[in-house]
Amino acid sequence: MELLSLDFMSIIVSVLVISIGLFVGMFLGALPGLGLMLAISLLLPLSYALSPLHSILLLLACYQGSEYGGSISAILLGIPGTAMAAATKLDGQPYAQKKSPGKALAYSLTASTIGGLFGGLVLIFLSKPIANVALKLGDPEYFLIGLLGLVAVASLGVKDKIRGFISIILGFMTATIGLDLFTGQARFTGGFIELMGGINLIAVVVGLFAFTEIFQMLKNDINKNRKIVAKDLKIKISIKEYWKVRKATTTGSIIGAIVGIIPGLGANASSWFAYLLAKKTSKKPEEFGNGSAEGIVAPESANNAVVGGSLLPLLTLGIPGSASIAIIAGAFIIHGIQPGPHVLEKNADLINAIFIGFLFTTIGMYIMGKFMTGMFAKVLVIKDSYLIPSIIMFSLVGVYTSYGVYFDLWVALVLGVLAYILKTLNFSVTYFILAFVLAPIIESSLRRSLSLSQGSYMIFVERPISLVLLSIVVGVFLLTIVNNFRSKNIVNKKGIDI
Repeated sequence: MELLSLDFMSIIVSVLVISIGLFVGMFLGALPGLGLMLAISLLLPLSYALSPLHSILLLLACYQGSEYGGSISAILLGIPGTAMAAATKLDGQPYAQKKSPGKALAYSLTASTIGGLFGGLVLIFLSKPIANVALKLGDPEYFLIGLLGLVAVASLGVKDKIRGFISIILGFMTATIGLDLFTGQARFTGGFIELMGGINLIAVVVGLFAFTEIFQMLKNDINKNRKIVAKDLKIKISIKEYWKVRKATTTGSIIGAIVGIIPGLGANASSWFAYLLAKKTSKKPEEFGNGSAEGIVAPESANNAVVGGSLLPLLTLGIPGSASIAIIAGAFIIHGIQPGPHVLEKNADLINAIFIGFLFTTIGMYIMGKFMTGMFAKVLVIKDSYLIPSIIMFSLVGVYTSYGVYFDLWVALVLGVLAYILKTLNFSVTYFILAFVLAPIIESSLRRSLSLSQGSYMIFVERPISLVLLSIVVGVFLLTIVNNFRSKNIVNKKGIDI
């Protein structure tokens, strides 16, 4: 395997990139309002200069670190650093105030580590069987799977389904800019030579997530002070103490891995599913919301188990199930590697190395969290007025160094402004980036299918698998529309303006 055959210098680089990813993930994850997407967006340009293995490990480490980092502010301030840590806040803050903030963080860190390892094992043992099934699929099935992923994401992830679908369409439209891969004809380039190869993925990611976050921060009080009342930040817990919450940890880990595999649900949903199920199966459900250790470990183990689970559809089907995984998919594509079932055959050494590196990343998260959580807690008092210039600097440098083209800076800025406007109008930037990444796969599969069938759409119903997938896509789409209208009718009957 690639990881085992690396020379000493490559191993040092692997340790270094994992450490950087974990540090940035925990740092930005701990700061309320910043979190995972900004962290990955800032590191993606750096991954461009690294090898495929090191770039993927960098982003995965950032993903893992951010999932834990969000619980630091949730526990100490009562303000979730990430949306995924909202469930952790319910018991994390009361536990910290009534008992020990350090012990609350220890529960969170240990649960995150166990969940991460469980998700990694699920990834390792299920990827090959799923990939073997995926190898039997053709272009019609891949088109329908990609379409199903987007429809499921839009159906499950936002309250306003119509705006979700519009966001996906906008992402598709943006992805068509550049040369047509089948005809070589320029599409929607506006005469700009820089757009012939399509829009730079790094410019898109930085514009959509980094610049929009900057605009949001400028909208608020950038000199606002945050105060930490916690004093005891020693991250320590005994095996006997943690053994009492093993059931909640197991529940969270299993739910997180399962939810991660399903496109559209993600860590936010998994944390709440795990929290509610842990409460329902607990011997002391009355303690939930008042400082229950089970209420901390269940969502935290689920959050990190999602990471491994969500990589499964990417590596086996080439379908990213969330925006963060879509960016990681972009890192594969930047290095000329197309995620999907063939990647396990063509790049077996790389994938095996990623699997092993993923487990080491989770262990590294525990070590760094154990010794540096106190420092990460102190960053909570940093004012936005100091953070904004740093984010702008890293964003601009990252976009420019990706291809060395000034034009990409303007692309990122324009997309950032447009994305900020879309967010204020309640459109989904997350689904925009998902559609942007999936569009080439969906378009190429569709056009190859129609080419094989000489323009006949019957190719999508001729094979049993295609027919089943098409039925599911249509069913989910119709169900989404019906539920959307039903919700509006219920609100109207109550006399509430919509």
